[in-house]
Amino acid sequence: MCILFIYVNSGHGGDGDPVLGEYRLILASNRDEYYARPAKIAGPWDESPHVIGGRDMEPGREGGTWLAIGSDIPAGIIRVGALLNVTGENKPNVTSGRGPIVADYVSGTTPNEDYSRRLLAADSYGAFNFVSVELDRTKASVLHASNAPTGIIRCDLTAPLGFGNSTMDVPLEKVRHGRKRFGDIVDKQLKVTTDCDRDALVEDLFGLLKSKEKYFPDKELSRRAPAQAEKLASINVRFPEAGYGSRTRTVILVDHQNRMEFVEETMVSTSPEGEWKRTHIQRQF
Repeated sequence: MCILFIYVNSGHGGDGDPVLGEYRLILASNRDEYYARPAKIAGPWDESPHVIGGRDMEPGREGGTWLAIGSDIPAGIIRVGALLNVTGENKPNVTSGRGPIVADYVSGTTPNEDYSRRLLAADSYGAFNFVSVELDRTKASVLHASNAPTGIIRCDLTAPLGFGNSTMDVPLEKVRHGRKRFGDIVDKQLKVTTDCDRDALVEDLFGLLKSKEKYFPDKELSRRAPAQAEKLASINVRFPEAGYGSRTRTVILVDHQNRMEFVEETMVSTSPEGEWKRTHIQRQF
């Protein structure tokens, strides 16, 4: 399970130039995973220093990622990729791990629509939702690609977006309610003014990602995960008896001058009650 909220500034009409003085991108995400699964804390990648993100370090799957941002400087393009599994879907003939899906996208130069089409044409993965963001010098696009069912959706950018572990047309209740809360935060702190405003925005977004409120009952979640549905019904999942839950939370901001803030809080121990580490990376794209 994971959850992802995105606001992309593409003009008030959704298809024009971004509004100057406002953030181009606001992103908030929780990674839900087994607490004991090894991972690297977010940072620039050794083999691709233009990419920033965490890395999966599970033996045999080293180097994959669930969320990362990269910049194609010559082309003036910023790319963000995020991967979410689709719960309760049985995909036969799975031969490949999903970790490289985001890594290959953000470290490469292939446009997100072409990349998504190739990804689905060569599908050998477990069920996934792949969300890709592209910001060029004046335009923006967000695509949702999935193999359960197979298809690509170009997202409407006139409102904040929310993604979870179900299909786009039947969102989980926590995605639906969380998207509304995310939108309220964005509306309050949309303009880029001072460092204090930025810090307030980051803390408000982390407050959303830490929310333990359960959005239950949830018919779709109960259908997909009948035995664990109530445990998974909050934005911040805490399922310690299974050693599972929201173990990394990430906020990414890109302002109108392409200055990026990547702020991550991640578990250091194998318990959500233990130590957490905050990482703050700034970069001018």
